[in-house]
Amino acid sequence: MEVLLLGTGSADGWPSPFCRCASCTTMGERGELRTPTSVLVDGRLWIDPGPEAARQALRAGVDLVDVDTVLVSHAHSDHLDPAFLLHRGWVSERPLTVFGPAPAIARCRDWLAPGQTAVRLVEVTAGDAVEAGPFGITVVPAAHEALGEAVLYRVDAAGSLLYGCDTGPWAPGALEAIGARRLDVVLLEQTFGDRIDLAGERHLGLATFADAVEALRSAGVVDAATQVVAVHLSHHNDPDVEQRLAALGAAVGRDGDRLRV
Repeated sequence: MEVLLLGTGSADGWPSPFCRCASCTTMGERGELRTPTSVLVDGRLWIDPGPEAARQALRAGVDLVDVDTVLVSHAHSDHLDPAFLLHRGWVSERPLTVFGPAPAIARCRDWLAPGQTAVRLVEVTAGDAVEAGPFGITVVPAAHEALGEAVLYRVDAAGSLLYGCDTGPWAPGALEAIGARRLDVVLLEQTFGDRIDLAGERHLGLATFADAVEALRSAGVVDAATQVVAVHLSHHNDPDVEQRLAALGAAVGRDGDRLRV
C-alpha cells in the first residue's frame, strides 16, 4: 500500500493567507505550505476530494486517471468540492464509485450530468462495511457534524489505514468500529495544538490527539511499527509541533509525503 498525502492542512491551510501571526510567518519563511487534507491510496482510492486536490495531485507528480473509488468523510467544503465530478466527466467515462454520508452525497448529485452512468453515488453511515476492488472499507463514527453525519474510514488492502479527519475525541462506538486488527498507518487530525479551548468536541489538539493515539495503542491496533501521522494542521499549532509530536511517537504530515507499507 502506498499512501500519498496530497494535502495535510486544515480548511484554511497553514500558513493562512489571511494571517501574519508568528506561526504563519515562520512557516511561510520556511516555505512549508500545507493545503486542505486529502489522500490518495495506491493511485486508485481518493479520500476527501477538497477544493485544491486536483492541483495537489499534479504538484505531487501524479494524476487521478486511475481513481475508481472516492471516500468523502463529510460535507464541509474543505473535504468535498463536488465540482471534480463535472471536470472528470468532461474527459472520462471510466466507472467511479463515490461513498459518503448522506449530506455529502447530496452535494454530489447536482454535479452529475443527467443520465450519466459512469459515476455511482453510495450513501454510507457509521457501522457500514463495503468493498471496492481490493479495498475493504469500514465506516467509523466521527465526533464531528457537517450538515448531518460525518464519518471516518478504515481501509484494508495490502496494508491497513485509518483516516481520522475531522473528529474530536473518539465518538461512542468508534474504537469498536475500528476493530482489533492492527493498523499500518494512522492519519489523525491535530488541528488546534494547545488551543483546546477552540477545539471543542469537534477537533483535536495536542493533548486530545495524544489521548486518541493512546486509546488505539491500548486497544492493540497501534504498535511501534505503525506510522502515526498528524494531518489537518493549522496555524493554531506552533512551528515546533514536529518535535512535540515526535515525543508522542507521531510524525508531522507534509503535502506530497508518501507513506509505504
